[in-house]
Amino acid sequence: MQLDTDFVRAQFPAFQEPALRDKAFFENAGGSYMCRYVYWRLRRFYRERKVQPYAPYHASLLAGDEMDEARERLARMMGVSTDEVSFGPSTTANVYVLAQAFGQWLTSGDAIIVTNQDHEANTGAWRRLAARGIEVREWQIDPQTGHLDVDALKNLIDEKVKLLCFPHCSNVIGQINPVAEICKLARSEGIFTCVDGVSYAPHGIPNVNKLGADIYLFSGYKTYGPHQGVMVIGRDLGMLLPNQGHDFNGTTLYQRFTPAGPDHAQVAACAGIADYYDAVYAHHYKAGRDGAGRCDCVNTLFQAQETALMQPLLDYLSGRNDLRLLGPPHAKDRAPTIALDLGRSGEQAARQLNAHGIMAGGGDFYAVRPLAAMGVDLDQGVLRLSFVHYNTQQEVDRLIDALDQTL
Repeated sequence: MQLDTDFVRAQFPAFQEPALRDKAFFENAGGSYMCRYVYWRLRRFYRERKVQPYAPYHASLLAGDEMDEARERLARMMGVSTDEVSFGPSTTANVYVLAQAFGQWLTSGDAIIVTNQDHEANTGAWRRLAARGIEVREWQIDPQTGHLDVDALKNLIDEKVKLLCFPHCSNVIGQINPVAEICKLARSEGIFTCVDGVSYAPHGIPNVNKLGADIYLFSGYKTYGPHQGVMVIGRDLGMLLPNQGHDFNGTTLYQRFTPAGPDHAQVAACAGIADYYDAVYAHHYKAGRDGAGRCDCVNTLFQAQETALMQPLLDYLSGRNDLRLLGPPHAKDRAPTIALDLGRSGEQAARQLNAHGIMAGGGDFYAVRPLAAMGVDLDQGVLRLSFVHYNTQQEVDRLIDALDQTL
């Protein structure tokens, strides 16, 4: 089965927008295009249902039902219970709230493990727990490859460790970490896990139940949806941690880590992400499957498309001697988020690519720790080229052509 990219691109209004039509979008890691289902739901909510939800009148009931639908359908996609899914203004905000909860629950002398492969969103708030007397241990990457070695993790574990925070993949290194293996190891030692899936989920929203993560986080605006952070937290852990929401919401799992009122319209519009996955599934398959099964099939289509696009680009980059490719050179080992150390300003290179109709980014992308660990000059940063399943071979060829002229 091969992904029908013509069908896929027809689901995204951006590709019909005249101002974007002649541009090739390679900064998807900063935020993907929004699919039309999310756009429709968001517009409808603001037009017809912009009222306080869950009140006993028609518009309000519709608003509440649509918010519930988003939670239910995303939960089914990820193989978890509905109340284990909660929304927040961003993943950074969700991590901050979690860190406050763990800070109240942990005691002085307890330890947590973080990595220096992370985007700052899933490491900064955890590291601040040191001010509360919590020991913070760092699982460090290989400075040449950016790889996280599981054997090195084992050397950090003892009876003091209560929590392990790590990324599904880095937003500059791109290597996909063996999440299920790591979570199984942590669980065998009585350690909770918090997995940052922001850079992985755009390439396939995972079955969190199968991964075995206690907490899994990703961003809706990078998975074809609105600007919301999506968080899965297992019921046992979620009810164990101190409530961070209003006191009267303390018995409802998905409200315990939402200190402020949710953005009703954007929460409701997240159901459009599930609409999109279902539309892709229905276009390519006939057999009926449950939400997680459909999601898995669509993920396979997405990843096959991305792998086919990525390897020629990686081969081209590996053949140059005027840049350093961060992360694995093989498409099967990574996500298509490709950072290049050019020995000069990555932002300047991105501006030069823009003259060729290539939309890309340059800088540190809040990944200061992994870039510094790998010896990248932070003042110059990296050029980042990131794409997803809706990109095409023609766009990759155009990118390679532009890189030839720019580099």
